[in-house]
Amino acid sequence: MSKKLTLINHSVEEINNLVAGKREELRTLRFSVAGSKNRNVKLARTLRKDIARSLTELTVRNSK
Repeated sequence: MSKKLTLINHSVEEINNLVAGKREELRTLRFSVAGSKNRNVKLARTLRKDIARSLTELTVRNSK
């Protein structure tokens, strides 16, 4: 698990790819949790927060 994302140095395409990857990771986590116990309870929360931070950065860049 990495620390807080730093998105300032990333391009728009890199942020879009990051969001897609995090969404896919969250999707697979949800399906794996449905069948068994989750080892890391906070992982889904951190993935959602990372996605939100990335989308917020994209919105800020598009509004400029």
